[in-house]
Amino acid sequence: MLLFLDVDGPLIPFGADRAYPVYGHGVAAVRDCAESVLLNRVDPALGRRLAALGCELVWATTWMEDANDCLAPWLGLPPLPVVQWPDEDEPPGLLHWKTRPLVAWAAGRPFIWVDDEITEADRAWVAVHHRGPALLHRVDHRHGLAEADFTALRAWLASQPG
Repeated sequence: MLLFLDVDGPLIPFGADRAYPVYGHGVAAVRDCAESVLLNRVDPALGRRLAALGCELVWATTWMEDANDCLAPWLGLPPLPVVQWPDEDEPPGLLHWKTRPLVAWAAGRPFIWVDDEITEADRAWVAVHHRGPALLHRVDHRHGLAEADFTALRAWLASQPG
């Protein structure tokens, strides 16, 4: 089972009218990362929790390889595969620009996509164009991955055959 993981929103919460918890350890390990000022919002325990789901984790983020350089060490994860986005710009529409590339990358394999920008249009398109099971799970960007999200992911995984 693949788990496509976005960074901004699911791992790095933003936009809430509250102060975010700050996680200080590991800053030295990622000091060369341009985005490191935001890394202290990422709960390092998320890496262990994501790994415990038993999925093949794949970065599905505009961070590209920076996710392996900056976030993987912070989260205690090994380097993960990275979805390479196409160079062409699609005209704005109802469908998220990541949807088609993720379905192509999955190539019929079951997958979960965790992102803060998933819409019903994405779910409908995947239901028609992807031959395997898929869960498109939208995370509230103001809070990032929370216990309710992990509960939903585990429940969906448990409902899958095999």
